[in-house]
Amino acid sequence: MPKPIFLIGYMGSGKTTLGKKLANKLDLPFIDTDEEIVKQIGMSITEYFGEHGEAAFRELEREQIRKFADNYAVISTGGGAPCFFDNMDWIKANGYAVYLQMSPKALFDRLSQSKLHKRPILIGKSPEELRAFIEEKLTEREPYYSQAHLTIDQLNTTVEALVTLINQHNT
Repeated sequence: MPKPIFLIGYMGSGKTTLGKKLANKLDLPFIDTDEEIVKQIGMSITEYFGEHGEAAFRELEREQIRKFADNYAVISTGGGAPCFFDNMDWIKANGYAVYLQMSPKALFDRLSQSKLHKRPILIGKSPEELRAFIEEKLTEREPYYSQAHLTIDQLNTTVEALVTLINQHNT
């Protein structure tokens, strides 16, 4: 049986949007680990961060990723998920990891337009601070993201091309 497809990448890289389209094309269920966490805890991730801190959130994230190991599905992970604990090793061993790669500038452009209240670690940052934050975090996370089975240029890869690449490699 094919393994679940884990979409990884920085926040704003399109894991949820592309994930839904990919799941539709592959006729698979779509699972967003952040949405699953919100259902489980009964509050927003921003509220949870505020009350319990990042460490507690990362534990929940780790549990969610492992929860779907037996699901042949497209799974969107949180941006930091591959970078904590042994999550990236686990994802690679139990699924097929696809890194949705984007440049810091493209991420900045996208995140500047997004609803920042849904992204707790970005709240209150000026444009300059946001740009620096994205560059710093992307640099920290790249060693994890780059371990994916497949890296795509998110802005220049169609869903159809991604389906072809996945079908060639995830068998």
